Amino acid sequence: MAREQGSVSVNTDNIFPIIKKWLYSEKEIFIRELVSNANDAIVKLQKLTVMGNADVSSEEKYKIKVIVNNDDKTIKIVDNGIGMTDEEVKKYINQIAFSGAQDFFEKYKDKADESQIIGHFGLGFYSSFMVADKVEIDTLSYQEGAEAVKWVSDDGTDYSIDNSDKTERGTTITLYLNEDSHEYVDEFKMKGMLNKYFSFLAVELYLEDSTKKEEVKKEEIKDDQKQETTEDNKEESTDEQKEDVKDEVKEVKEEPLNDTKPLWLKAAKDCTDEEYKEFYKKVFSDFNEPLFWIHINMDYPFNMKGILYFPKLKHEFETMEGQIKLYYNQVFVADNVKEVIPEFLLLLKGTLDCPDLPLNVSRSFLQNDGYVNKISAHITKKVADKLKSLHEKNNDDYKKYWDDINPFVKYGCIKEQKFYDKVKDIILFKTINDEYVTLKEYLEKNESKHKDSVYYVSDEKQQSQYIKMFKENEMDAVILPSMIDNHFIQHLEMKESGTKFNRIDAEISSSLKDESIDEKEVEKLTKTLDKMFKDSLANDKLKVKVESLKSENVPGMILLSEQSRRMQEMSRSFGGGMDMGHMFPQEETLVLNSKNSLIQSVLDMEGIPEKKEDIKLVCQQVYDLALMSHKQMEPDQMSKFIERSNELLKRLVI
Repeated sequence: MAREQGSVSVNTDNIFPIIKKWLYSEKEIFIRELVSNANDAIVKLQKLTVMGNADVSSEEKYKIKVIVNNDDKTIKIVDNGIGMTDEEVKKYINQIAFSGAQDFFEKYKDKADESQIIGHFGLGFYSSFMVADKVEIDTLSYQEGAEAVKWVSDDGTDYSIDNSDKTERGTTITLYLNEDSHEYVDEFKMKGMLNKYFSFLAVELYLEDSTKKEEVKKEEIKDDQKQETTEDNKEESTDEQKEDVKDEVKEVKEEPLNDTKPLWLKAAKDCTDEEYKEFYKKVFSDFNEPLFWIHINMDYPFNMKGILYFPKLKHEFETMEGQIKLYYNQVFVADNVKEVIPEFLLLLKGTLDCPDLPLNVSRSFLQNDGYVNKISAHITKKVADKLKSLHEKNNDDYKKYWDDINPFVKYGCIKEQKFYDKVKDIILFKTINDEYVTLKEYLEKNESKHKDSVYYVSDEKQQSQYIKMFKENEMDAVILPSMIDNHFIQHLEMKESGTKFNRIDAEISSSLKDESIDEKEVEKLTKTLDKMFKDSLANDKLKVKVESLKSENVPGMILLSEQSRRMQEMSRSFGGGMDMGHMFPQEETLVLNSKNSLIQSVLDMEGIPEKKEDIKLVCQQVYDLALMSHKQMEPDQMSKFIERSNELLKRLVI
């Protein structure tokens, strides 16, 4: 072969994606591109062999090897795939406008399975110049009589082609790293990158540190020459280091980095629970077992396989720490790609392999088309179907899982209308009586007591007094303690016309009242107690209301209207760190129980001058007790409450 020199053919349609990738993508993608191309070279040869177009033994062991050398600051990517002739090098390397993969499909479109080829783009090779000053290609085609070819370029633009001394079929790409990229010859760093992208590559992948091999070679030469040293301790140390290096090199040679047959490739019926759990632990380094999982395995209308896991949450804030890894023919593309995976599903953990994804040159960025939307919609449907199946066939397990999965389900209902339509009838609510019910079941059960109204608890400890009253009167409320619940109940109120949610301290249900008391008497008591409490608390703006409650043990309660409370919470959520509470003043009402003996005692002391101080103390204490059941007290309020309690105890003793 005559030596040839020239410039790479580039047009603007090709160069701009490359420049964009150089400027905005992480440099480490060069290894993903080059190993992916090596994989493609092997897949192509396998296809030709099956079709009878290549004479390769059925016992052939295909593999890809990445070799780092810290002394030379080089990285080699070696494959025993299809290789290239000099004409193919000129076509696929020198003329960037063409894609080797696309040309292969065109030639064998009736026989080759396009979905198994990773490199649809032909530009991935040039990512090597993101990290290298100089790149060499040594390649030998599978074709009988082919000559080995060496391609060399120092800048990605000018090149030379000559004969190569390569004797084995396949391709070796050698990168001479630039000064800014010497970190990539570190074995530990390279292993991390290879594990990130190729943990499940279909071809066995090996990592070798040739720096260590050179060390072993030097030591063996020393042994052969029987060189002596007078530094016995140093010799012993050197022998130990030599053995360690030999062991490391041996280990690298024997064990591939990747699992070529990940669990998602198997049919769900052939997978055991233990395999699912072990795969979860391996991929996500999470030693907590998942609750359950969804195995996706479909070929039509698009090719997609994967496993989605519902993790067990230790606390609410973990709901935002999901991770769904997207693969393309077993090569990692990215985590949590929102174009493919519906946003609410990002709360889960899982792997999805979709060879039909329309990727661009860098394999990282998805083209915006309707196909991606169809994939996203199908994933949503699969998840909803799994939840419905659990609810119908394993209802006890479904209820057991609900505390962990409900933030995800609620978020999905808010974000995806189709998801809500599918799961709305299986949304559960845990009640204060430790039951799990649907919205329909709750409303039917409580129809006679509060039609179309759902009472809920946001803090079981803080609102314990209200809960106690409900239970004493055989009433029920649901528990909604999560941050997402405020948004979720508003969503339900819009979707379920006529249904209204009220927190348990927002109003007094008629079922809690004793209606036997005369209204005129209530008005009279309200007027009297209103003045006594406002004077005692020095608060003219306090709203006081008298009710005759069935529970005689409760002297007073604080109510805050549902709308007022929601406006307050909204202002805190969207205030951007600013205190906007003044824009939505609290409309708290002190409800006093006319049937309570303490309130009766206050009324009996009215008009007695020597009881004025006692009235003040009791009114303040009743108000603070009601406030404590409603919300946390401010520090100065709590201090005054403690001082007053001590004073009242003294009076009782003395």
